Amino acid sequence: MKGLFLAALTLFASVSCSAGGGSKQVNEETAINNTTDMKANGKALVIFFSHAGENYSVGNIEVGNTKIVVDYIVEQTGADVFEIVAEKSYDMPYSQLIKLAQDEERNGEFPAYKGQVPDLSQYDTIFIGGPIWWGTYPRVMFTFFRDNDLNGKTIIPFTTHEGSGLGNVVSDVKKAYPNATITGQFSIAGHNVRSGKATVLRWLNGLGY
Repeated sequence: MKGLFLAALTLFASVSCSAGGGSKQVNEETAINNTTDMKANGKALVIFFSHAGENYSVGNIEVGNTKIVVDYIVEQTGADVFEIVAEKSYDMPYSQLIKLAQDEERNGEFPAYKGQVPDLSQYDTIFIGGPIWWGTYPRVMFTFFRDNDLNGKTIIPFTTHEGSGLGNVVSDVKKAYPNATITGQFSIAGHNVRSGKATVLRWLNGLGY
């Protein structure tokens, strides 16, 4: 059954990318490096959502794939962090999570999240990261986008995935923040994250960190 879920997810992501103008589907780590020295753009913040528990390919994990990438970023850049934690629970079997994520996307839901967002005015560069759920970021991240203005900032999207690469996240972030600079996007397969620190660091080096 997992093979069917992956096949459906991969097909959905591929179709969504074609229709929405997002990045094409990839199956390996993808880094689109920018030669601009991001360190010259001031203080950085990493905003992310990560899902622990049962994940496709890597099984039941205590630390989500995206959180591990965030740890690499923070170690290299010294960036501050804000984790988007949903008020609702996503702690469920993978097959149920796929169905819930599909329903949220189809219905255009805006799930609530916890915590106090830091003063965003002090940051010039924002990394935004999360897994790909049905072709784009989880819907709770869109709640954050709706509630917080990042226009005028440099935004660096990144994803963890199992076959859908960046999905539609670049075009979706551009829609949310049409007056931001979107650059340096990056994706890495979730099953490669734990051994992929060097890949993440190469990406960051290309950004000037």
